[in-house]
Amino acid sequence: MPVLSPPPGVRRPGVPRRLATAPGGRRGKWLVLAAWLLLVLALGPLAGKLTEVEDSSANAFLPGGAESARVNTALEKFRGADEIIPAVAVYARGDAAVTRADAAKARADRAAFAPLVPRGEKLTGPVPSKDGKALMLVVPLTTGDDDMTGDLEKIRSVAAANAPPGLDVAVGGPAGSLLDSVEVFDTLDSTLMLATGAVVTLLLLLTYRSPLLWLFPVLSVGFAAALTQASTYLLAKYAALPVDPQSAGILMVLVFGVGTDYALLLIARYREELHHHADRHDAMRIALRRSGPAILASAGTIAAGLACLALADINSSRSLGLVGAVGVVCALLAMVTVLPALLVATGRWVFWPFVPRHGTAPRQARTVWSRIGALLARRPRWSWLMSAGVTAVLALSATGATMGLTNEEMYQDKPESVVAQEKLSAHYPSGASDPATVVVRTDAREEVRRAASDVDGVESVRLQDRTSDGRLTSLAVVLADAPDSDGAKATVDRLRDAVHAVDGADALVGGTTAESLDTRRAVESDLETVIPVVLAVVLLILVALLRSLVAPLLLLATVVLSYFGALGASHLIFQYLLGFPAVDNALPLMGFVFLVALGIDYNIFLMTRVREEVGRRGHAAGVLAGLTSTGGVITSAGIVLAATFAVIASMPLVSMAQLGVLVGFGVLLDTFLVRTVLVPSLALDLGRRIWWPSRPGRGRGQGTPGRGERVARAEPERV
Repeated sequence: MPVLSPPPGVRRPGVPRRLATAPGGRRGKWLVLAAWLLLVLALGPLAGKLTEVEDSSANAFLPGGAESARVNTALEKFRGADEIIPAVAVYARGDAAVTRADAAKARADRAAFAPLVPRGEKLTGPVPSKDGKALMLVVPLTTGDDDMTGDLEKIRSVAAANAPPGLDVAVGGPAGSLLDSVEVFDTLDSTLMLATGAVVTLLLLLTYRSPLLWLFPVLSVGFAAALTQASTYLLAKYAALPVDPQSAGILMVLVFGVGTDYALLLIARYREELHHHADRHDAMRIALRRSGPAILASAGTIAAGLACLALADINSSRSLGLVGAVGVVCALLAMVTVLPALLVATGRWVFWPFVPRHGTAPRQARTVWSRIGALLARRPRWSWLMSAGVTAVLALSATGATMGLTNEEMYQDKPESVVAQEKLSAHYPSGASDPATVVVRTDAREEVRRAASDVDGVESVRLQDRTSDGRLTSLAVVLADAPDSDGAKATVDRLRDAVHAVDGADALVGGTTAESLDTRRAVESDLETVIPVVLAVVLLILVALLRSLVAPLLLLATVVLSYFGALGASHLIFQYLLGFPAVDNALPLMGFVFLVALGIDYNIFLMTRVREEVGRRGHAAGVLAGLTSTGGVITSAGIVLAATFAVIASMPLVSMAQLGVLVGFGVLLDTFLVRTVLVPSLALDLGRRIWWPSRPGRGRGQGTPGRGERVARAEPERV
């Protein structure tokens, strides 16, 4: 295979550039494909083990140093790593009193449940309510029991069988809530993977209108997904990378979304270069050189933005950020190596029936985008003021949002555990099914018990358990209000003040209500910590990429404005279309990090091309040429990314559905308003000042072919 030499006096490209363009080379493509096949064969078996390192414990979703998390850790000392978690069966007839037949049913169920109770624990009930309209059975189960899920399913089956006519039975409590949550996450990964793959495939078919081309981005994303899962597993197992079921599920959506975006950008530039180069290898090398910096900057921005979540106090936020950064890096590696190698190895025919021929004009749908550019050029100031005003009006809607989802509001479809809690709240002290837990030194237990009993909002306090060495004792504190209500959280604050005041008790207050309270406060703290860091990191990357100060500040401002607009519009969707009563506490931070990182993505794609065109044509013409040439591919990329996150919106957990809606709508807002109108109008209105202090129009433009790029342009293709 002959090697082309540059003309006399022309230097060969440097080693970094040769490495960057190796996937498009005649030999490089085969080496890259062989390396990826070996890598997948070696790491493939590890990809299926990710669930083995997922942490689904309560502490995985709590602030790291929170008092409630310390209680969960302390409770491990009572029975090793096993925790007693109660299932609560409630029998009720609505507004009617329970009958003797109902009581007999509850006693029969108690006898059937007895063999499931761990040794040393006691089954409680049937306990009648004060109004005589309900009965309650509390069945302790052990989390360390491999068949705890089966035991709870048996409890539900027995409770539902042979009930007297008119008697409603529901099984909930902490064990019921845990089972309902596990069932959501059990099939989450596979469901998201299949749904996302189907959506991406359909959109690629519509975008390319080719029966073949769509397969190559999907194959490349598949390589990226395998590498991501294997890498995440290894980092979790040997480097303590936190992984929880929620972050593992969103990870695949992120990899599919950003990977497909990079594929669309690279393929569009490759197709364009095929019209100018007879040899597809030269076309791919130049496509990688021209689009590579934008793709690299985009991936770096997203990965760095997500990695900033490592500063968050909430463990699940740190997990999502770090795991997401790993996924973006793996997607980048696949899209700039295996995808170019596959495209070059198969030749031009993959574009059939719209095969790009050397020497012909590029077949691009520029009419719409050139018309948009012409409209913006006529009145640029009016255009950006109008688009900024629309976004600001949308943002105002966010001011009326109610923050914080209760346990009953966490699911789109009401599970049995929520039904049981509603019945318990109607007939018993609302906290009876899920009491707060106080862990104290045993020698101070009576003083702490008396202090807790005197707290306003506490119904009862009882001694619960003691560690094997006798040093620690746990107390169960029944609250008057529902575990996730504001009243219960206020009671927990008062309870903490009271028990902390007991000298030498070392008392800690935990449980569901305390966990909710600690999480809400940590979210507020994380917003103040993470957001400034994300903004600073993204700004530095933009400054380095665009070699400007004005443009990065403006781009960052437009993305922040877009985020608030998306938050306001999403609140309207939640309230009036989906019927969600409140917004998840974690949504503002998660949405901000995702939308700033992903939203700046399209501005990077646009402005790097604009800068290139400005170097060739001058400022105004370069802005319009950049908008026209990137319009179709960025729009396609935005639709694909929004559609992948829309898959999350179909999940049964309201918190995930809200994240999917917010990110999906925000990406569309960035794609169709911010990138299409706001940013180009600002660039036209400010003129060359937007590039200050650099001047991209001076000297050889960024888009002018380098000396090594002209070599063999008219040579025939070689395999």
